[in-house]
Amino acid sequence: MNAPAPAGIATLIAYIATIPAANLAVTHFGAVPAGFGYAAPAGVYMVGLALVLRDLAREAVGRGAVLAAIAIGTVLSYLLADPSLAIASAVAFAVAETMDFVVYEPLRQRGLLIAMLASNAVGLLADSLLFLKLAFNSYEYLPGQILGKTWMTFAAVAALTLLRRRKRAAA
Repeated sequence: MNAPAPAGIATLIAYIATIPAANLAVTHFGAVPAGFGYAAPAGVYMVGLALVLRDLAREAVGRGAVLAAIAIGTVLSYLLADPSLAIASAVAFAVAETMDFVVYEPLRQRGLLIAMLASNAVGLLADSLLFLKLAFNSYEYLPGQILGKTWMTFAAVAALTLLRRRKRAAA
């Protein structure tokens, strides 16, 4: 088996790093604007980024490494979160990332962007519903959660589309 490229390893590390970053953001910043008058817990953008990075890491380092990263991220989420958020964060992360992975795998054959959009939609909804229920016993932030994570997904898809066009133009 070939060793993953440094960029793939960096993507995997960035993916894992989004988990404690999201938890620290929620703990230290509380709620932040998500657009259109909605707010969400501050980790929303990091979680949205995690969904995208998970898909990119899957492409770069493979399924096994990503499944291991989900396990590591779940443990980090539990260990590094404020105690009141630890269980909610770990459960939401593990379930949402696994659901994202399960949707992504069969759709990947239809194209990276299609797989990313569909799997991220499932992952962001699962993460939002579970986290808000377990952490706050409320869905008050649900629109902001969905909106913030959707912004990150669209930004990543736009960036990937531009990179692909540049690569094709250079070839």
